[in-house]
Amino acid sequence: MHDLVIRGGTVVDGTGARARSADVIIDRGVITGVGSFPGVIGSRTLDADGLLVTPGWVDIHTHYDGQVTWDEVLAPSSSHGVTTVVTGNCGVGFAPAHPDRRQWLIGLMEGVEDIPGTALAEGLRWDWETFPEYLDALSGRKWTMDVGVQIAHGAVRSYVMGERGARNEAATPDDIESMRKIVHEAIVAGALGFSTSRTIAHVAIDGEPVPGTFAAEDELFGIGGALGQLGAGVFELAPAGAAGEDVVSPRKEVDWMRRLSAAIDRPVTFALVQVDAAPDLWRRLMDESLNAVADGADLWPQVAGRATGLLSGHYTTYCLFDLIPAYQALKARGLTPAELLDALRQPEVRRSIECWEPASEERTRMEDAYRSTFTLGQPPDYEPGPDRSLAAQAAASGCRPLTVAYDAMLEDEGRGLLYVPILNYANGNLDPAREMLLHPRAAAGLADGGAHCGVICDAGQPTFMLTHWTRDRRRGAKLPLEWVVKKQSHDTARLYGLGDRGTIEVGALADLNVIDYERLQLGNPVVVADLPAGGTRLLQGATGYVETIKSGVTTFASGHDTGARPGGLLRGAR
Repeated sequence: MHDLVIRGGTVVDGTGARARSADVIIDRGVITGVGSFPGVIGSRTLDADGLLVTPGWVDIHTHYDGQVTWDEVLAPSSSHGVTTVVTGNCGVGFAPAHPDRRQWLIGLMEGVEDIPGTALAEGLRWDWETFPEYLDALSGRKWTMDVGVQIAHGAVRSYVMGERGARNEAATPDDIESMRKIVHEAIVAGALGFSTSRTIAHVAIDGEPVPGTFAAEDELFGIGGALGQLGAGVFELAPAGAAGEDVVSPRKEVDWMRRLSAAIDRPVTFALVQVDAAPDLWRRLMDESLNAVADGADLWPQVAGRATGLLSGHYTTYCLFDLIPAYQALKARGLTPAELLDALRQPEVRRSIECWEPASEERTRMEDAYRSTFTLGQPPDYEPGPDRSLAAQAAASGCRPLTVAYDAMLEDEGRGLLYVPILNYANGNLDPAREMLLHPRAAAGLADGGAHCGVICDAGQPTFMLTHWTRDRRRGAKLPLEWVVKKQSHDTARLYGLGDRGTIEVGALADLNVIDYERLQLGNPVVVADLPAGGTRLLQGATGYVETIKSGVTTFASGHDTGARPGGLLRGAR
């Protein structure tokens, strides 16, 4: 008798092959059969007739570095069929760490990734100093998914160089050799790669750029040499200009990345999005990455499936009303959610906010905001047309944009949200995002699970990839279901050397999603106060995941945590 038989589902196996009806047999956490097995019996049989059966999603860009030490569920990613995550991205992490640098590392993560420092300070137990000790500390934990970790430049630089490293002073040859040895040790211990950040948009809580932002080539190539020597690990980064703060540096960044990748014979993956200041720059950078293959380089621009968008609400870090004195005074009163809702419903409070007139120096800024801010809607619309902007809705209804915003944020008992796409939306649609995804060198990522707790919630991107791109899109061409499944399972797994997952094949790890495709739907983001020390974060659920299965064990059923924790630490490629 087999452990589990998934009977008669529509299998989209992650290889790119056409969907087909098949049974899937699982034993001891591994797939042992895919095909037609009418007489086979399982200890449990799951009737998947009319349902999709896909591999579990492999999310390569998350920031659960602290959360993995106290949280077994790893929401919001776990709510979206993710069965493997990679942390330690963008040059920030918590190992290695001298005891007297721990609070500084918390401030670095808080500043760069908008994770409440108070939550990190209370949640982290710090039973490590070196990176191998960090992995040892994690190896005793279990989660709903597997966790792979990269070693971060910020932590390494601070550990070796102290305040000099934190303040981005130039590294000496001895510094570089020390950093190389630490990264070498980390890869041997099981790190999946090394990460760094070079964008000035990434700053610590004290306003200082991430250590390594201005690192010279001798430092980058010296550290990268550890990966080359071992023939293991991915070199990941947020490059200069990644957030649109600089449109000159990105091409220079690709130049050294291609030379580094060729020199160490390892993949280099870097964040790439469309920026308003140079809406077509991404296309040139992606093509240069493709051309670099001829030089022996292995560059993978990491792209998102949708726009990066700020969320504006009464409980988010950013609110459209932040400049309005009456709103500032209201928030300063420290009201409970119920009290705030009562106050917002009072006519005199509403008038004081809606009738605000910005000063001359603020007027242009607010007019731009009205044009670029959209009502999110229920279910959320992540490709809104111009008619959904505050300015357009106000013009159509004959009211003020602030009135439209007020009504929208008052919905759902004051939990309504506005949407402000800031990257990947220069065209006012997602056509460029689709083009990026289709590029032969594109890696799907940038969902940022665990990060940007107060203003961005993109961890539901794996679900969005299915709902929007394969089924629901109305403002342009869609993408094939089989292709999308492969893109965020097989392809992401293979980039990080995880050859044992990402497909539904005999011998593969039994990481699966059973999905009611027609009912699959993103929920609306909500702010919850469930982090240590009462910290808040945005969470987003989904309906339509019948079961998420990790190593043959069901972790989520109909959107509910089963309490099973079959996931563990990944040590190195396999």
